[in-house]
Amino acid sequence: MNVHDSERMLGVLRQAGYARVDDPLKADLIVFNTCGIREKAEQKFYSLLGRTKTMKRDNPGLKVAVAGCIAQQQGAGVKERAPYVDYVIGPQNIDRVGDALLGRKGIFTGDNPELAQKDLPAERDGYVKAWVNVMYGCNNFCSYCIVPYTRGRERSRPADNILSEIKGLAAEGFKEITLLGQNVNSYRGELSFPELLRFINDIEGIERIRFVTSHPKDLEEGLIMAMRDLEKVCEHIHLPIQSGSDRVLKHMNRKYTFDEYLRKTEWLRKAIPDIAITTDIIAGFPGETGDDHKATVSALKEIGFDGIYAFKYSIRPMTRAAEMDGHLPDEVKSERLLEILSLQDQITGARNKALQDTIQEVLVEGPSESDPEKMTGRTRTNKIVNILPSHHVVSGMLLKVRILKGQRHSLEGVAINGL
Repeated sequence: MNVHDSERMLGVLRQAGYARVDDPLKADLIVFNTCGIREKAEQKFYSLLGRTKTMKRDNPGLKVAVAGCIAQQQGAGVKERAPYVDYVIGPQNIDRVGDALLGRKGIFTGDNPELAQKDLPAERDGYVKAWVNVMYGCNNFCSYCIVPYTRGRERSRPADNILSEIKGLAAEGFKEITLLGQNVNSYRGELSFPELLRFINDIEGIERIRFVTSHPKDLEEGLIMAMRDLEKVCEHIHLPIQSGSDRVLKHMNRKYTFDEYLRKTEWLRKAIPDIAITTDIIAGFPGETGDDHKATVSALKEIGFDGIYAFKYSIRPMTRAAEMDGHLPDEVKSERLLEILSLQDQITGARNKALQDTIQEVLVEGPSESDPEKMTGRTRTNKIVNILPSHHVVSGMLLKVRILKGQRHSLEGVAINGL
């Protein structure tokens, strides 16, 4: 979502007369689009921001803007800590980044309910995949999460705006659309979210539809049936569990139990046998006991996720968890995280190895980062595939690929032919 916010700000700035440069020393305006969901990201940001102080001294005309969640969370505190910052722009006010061109110094962190009604331009990289917001904000108030305080309450974009944007992307040649929302299951436009998927499925030129993220408490039969029945909706869902312990889930304010979560994964696999399920895990939440941690490890074994994003719990200001008792030492959190990641590496490796000798549909995205001589793409289940060199494989192609090797984090295969 932050990456797409950057695309939107680049689009707004281009309309205002700016062009992107690769060298900060050549810039008239530097924008930091920040993430505040973990403390490490905040520390990294301030380290990078400090370098612009010297740049501004050498180039007095340089403007510096801080955008994103840290901007929203700290507001005037950013300028107090770094007086050389010219603009502070929260994620609800990315449409205001163009004000930088007018020479107005200011803080833009107020509530902006009009954002969901605006169709902002975007400067996207490539032409294969595109992100499209369907909603902004979150109403869930998980006790560890800063998002409701930085991105505001849930606001859904009008369905007509979403469909119009996607039709335009299809006309430009984009093949895959990923719908974005803190909780897409909460989409409340003129259509329900499953109905919206059905309309997108009918747009000519779009080959694949994905969406992130789904909240387990709101995952219902209608969405599962839409995933099963709509041929363009990919067989992958990201469904954050966060913990396998009911006690911890309650303290996290997640509003489901492990058994309820497990039952929904069983519904998904019964309706869509080949579906890939990925998840998020927080290790070392305040008050987490050894037994709570074991429950999470047990959950990983029982469910068998295709992949996970796992992190140590990080204190975030304004959240209820920050004030809870029982914060754990960093070494305990690190030890538990390592166990979680090590176990999941085994599970992911086994699931990927099981795909050897199968034929998978792959959308080619571009050269592989690990080996530029190979092309890379993703299966419908969102698994990365590195394709052995072949002169006819180019970005944007849908291929049948025979999987030769399943590794921990990717697959390797050879193209059979285009689809």
